[in-house]
Amino acid sequence: GITEILMNRPSARNALGNVLVSELLEALAQLREDQQVRVLLFRSGVKGVFCAGADLKEREQMSEAEVEIFVQRLRGLMNEIAAFPAPTIAAMDGFALGGGLELALACDLRVAASSAVMGLIETTRGLLPGAGGTQRLPRCLGVALAKELIFTGRRLSGAQAHALGLVNHAVSQNEEGNAAYHRARELAQEILPQ
Repeated sequence: GITEILMNRPSARNALGNVLVSELLEALAQLREDQQVRVLLFRSGVKGVFCAGADLKEREQMSEAEVEIFVQRLRGLMNEIAAFPAPTIAAMDGFALGGGLELALACDLRVAASSAVMGLIETTRGLLPGAGGTQRLPRCLGVALAKELIFTGRRLSGAQAHALGLVNHAVSQNEEGNAAYHRARELAQEILPQ
């Protein structure tokens, strides 16, 4: 059936730190072996946020060597999502910035609230998107547009992302803040064998 991974780190806006990356890798390893998983849906339990990207507060405490190891693990997580044996869907009901958008790009399908904000914003901080975004965004949008978005760190709304083909569906947000999740569930139902 439909299996969900719920990201729920409200204090850090679902930022990808060592603990969350470990938990996601562990969950994927278990779910990969489960024949009952027909669609895997990533969602947030934090209103207004899908994933705020890498945990920069945690990163500030790391040595250069530790940062390198962390980025490799983050890249490994995205590759695990991309290689998952069942279709994957990102339900983007809020911010998906940096590594958060890279996580969504690693999924097969993306559904966003029209008001969600997304972008590979690392370059605005003097960093490079290190978890696959520089590879996956051009495959999605073409090289020239992807380069422009990466070089400028431009943020897009869910509606703009849909117009460009970055997300499959953009939906008006509801009061609960989970409209993209509901549309993603509908999409997942369509994918399930009848």
